[in-house]
Amino acid sequence: MSWPSEQHSAGTPLVGVVVLTQGRRPAELAAALTSVLAQDGVETDVVVVGNGWQPTGLPPGVRGVALPTNVGIPAGRNAGVPAVRGDLLLFLDDDARLIGTTWLAEAAALFAGEPELGLVQPRVDVAGGGVAPRRWTPRLRVGDRFRSSPAFSVWEGAVVARRAAFEAAGGWPEPFFYAHEGIELAWRSWDAGCVVRYAADLAVEHPLAPQTRHADFFRLNARNRVWLARRNLPWSFAVPYVATWTALQLLRSWRAPATLRPWWRGWWEGWRTPAGGRSRLRWRTVARMARHGRPPLI
Repeated sequence: MSWPSEQHSAGTPLVGVVVLTQGRRPAELAAALTSVLAQDGVETDVVVVGNGWQPTGLPPGVRGVALPTNVGIPAGRNAGVPAVRGDLLLFLDDDARLIGTTWLAEAAALFAGEPELGLVQPRVDVAGGGVAPRRWTPRLRVGDRFRSSPAFSVWEGAVVARRAAFEAAGGWPEPFFYAHEGIELAWRSWDAGCVVRYAADLAVEHPLAPQTRHADFFRLNARNRVWLARRNLPWSFAVPYVATWTALQLLRSWRAPATLRPWWRGWWEGWRTPAGGRSRLRWRTVARMARHGRPPLI
């Protein structure tokens, strides 16, 4: 499927930028915004979404969207979309930073050159140097981090989306609150007829921080895995998908068995609570994903 392209100021791409924050990292937020405002070759329309916070002290031209309470990461990102113009959207966390002043122009060129492209995740480097964790590269076999490839999940801290494709995919899955929302967005983008790519030539920096800094990490990790299956997969794929991840978690937790208690609590919650609606991937989407290297089984 080809998607429309919007141009402004004699062909200059217009990018709507949504920066999500709770207002707890002012220095990092300032750095993230500086990296966006320094971009050449594009026009940007930037909002800062305060998740339970009234954004203050923003640079000229940057607007704030205040949410009275913390509605979760996916819903917070979605709240910024109606507030920005542009048929390309950049979602950026407050502790991520674009590398280089042509970053958005290069991203826009990718979309202009591939009409089916719906979603792009850049390479993520460790701020200050260091070894990037495997989870930042959306491939089963990470291999060379500097090699681009199709992607079937995205690291959510920096994602560029074509607005029409993002809307066709249903946006970020708000019930998830945190964890695995990048998998569902990628799956549903493929289901909308788009291509999702890992663009290794585009780089962002992000501090190396453990996922367990989030208090409910293990519970939400398990619950949302089950919800992914319930919301998106044919049952013949959903059951093996959950079984595979359950087995992997058991193997990973043998050194830290205490983590299994909250994980099992989330696992049961995933089966016993409403998942927020079901929109099963079409079989042709499953086949298309398999042709590109990763059927939705793991």
